[in-house]
Amino acid sequence: MSSKVSSSDIAVAVRGLSKAYFLAHQEKQTTIREAMVQKARNPFGKAARETFWALKDVEFDIARGDVVGIIGRNGAGKSTLLKILSNITRPTRGYVDLFGRVGSLLEVGTGFHLELTGRENIFLNGAILGMRKREIERQFDAIVDFSGVEKFLDTPVKRYSSGMFVRLAFAVAAHLNPDILIIDEVLAVGDAEFQKKCLGKMQDVAQEQGRTVLFVSHNEAAVRRLCKSAIYLKSGQVDFIGTPEQAFAAYRAQRSESGFDPSNRRHSSGKMQLNNAYLSVDGIATNELVSGIKPVLTLEVEVKESFKFYPEVMMRDANALPLLFSPLGLSSGLHYRLPPGEHALSFELNWPVMAAGRYSMDLALAELAYGFYDYLEEALAFVISPSTNPITGWQFEQSRAQGSVLLEMKELSIVPRPGAPSPVR
Repeated sequence: MSSKVSSSDIAVAVRGLSKAYFLAHQEKQTTIREAMVQKARNPFGKAARETFWALKDVEFDIARGDVVGIIGRNGAGKSTLLKILSNITRPTRGYVDLFGRVGSLLEVGTGFHLELTGRENIFLNGAILGMRKREIERQFDAIVDFSGVEKFLDTPVKRYSSGMFVRLAFAVAAHLNPDILIIDEVLAVGDAEFQKKCLGKMQDVAQEQGRTVLFVSHNEAAVRRLCKSAIYLKSGQVDFIGTPEQAFAAYRAQRSESGFDPSNRRHSSGKMQLNNAYLSVDGIATNELVSGIKPVLTLEVEVKESFKFYPEVMMRDANALPLLFSPLGLSSGLHYRLPPGEHALSFELNWPVMAAGRYSMDLALAELAYGFYDYLEEALAFVISPSTNPITGWQFEQSRAQGSVLLEMKELSIVPRPGAPSPVR
């Protein structure tokens, strides 16, 4: 897919698309003195406002019948883009032209009326798409069969599990013959077998029916299998358009840039700030680790106002999916109150054996009241190199679809059944 295609072949045209959100920051006070000081500074109690651009000057065309993956870090603007394309959210600037009927599956519950039954919601969604009752009835049995919720068809959908909800929502979106099908990462709610079934249906919609499909996913294998092209979003802007292989290469190149990256999506109160972070082994800073080695994480923190806080770390795999989580204050009760100024905090990461591959960390300075003074998504990128088992020669790698964390197993006993020979090692 190129950024521009012939006007007669266009299914989706996006021009100068921008979306701003205005974030309010209301300071919290934990003592009477802090409350009095805050009242004196801000007598009317108005929260400070920050403008956050989820999308900025996004522009591209999608041809009829094209199947396009949309990839990028968490917070890159993927879901915001799909909400605008689905007419759920209005842009701040720019516009979108959609040439055809749109069916979308975004967050669980979008487009469904919770008080209505599954049966009623099928007809409601068809009516929203502009379909006649007879058209919906022709697809009804296929929708029910695909979703597997026949026994619960006359139950209000508010009583459905998230898995049942997604199965029915996808079946409705895919079978009501939209010209443009928009699917977010919500499919991750379903089980592996259902995800496989959905990918097969999307291929059928795209290849056999010639529909246009937009698919957001962190799953590289799924995007490469399904999509002809991909759009890589970075910080709310289009960074790359090309084949899925090229787009993921650009994505990985950005993720593998060494060290601390403060330019990613940030949530900050302004009271304290994470200025730098790095990993080290034996006192030497490095972004390349060996599987099985436990590094030290150092956080360089600037405290502007002294409050109790604790560090929080979320580790993500090569697909940016959460892998390990360490809420230091919640798990151990450990917290800090540092005077204004710059400080360096170091921690040994006692993590399990990790598969070779690329990883990143979300880093946060968390409040005791479950908020954040500073939160940076995918702030620190690093690589774990494979180590070879000296006996078997085996290497543990993400790319081999063996998972990312090694599960240690300890033998307890081997008891032969009566009459069976003793085990031989």
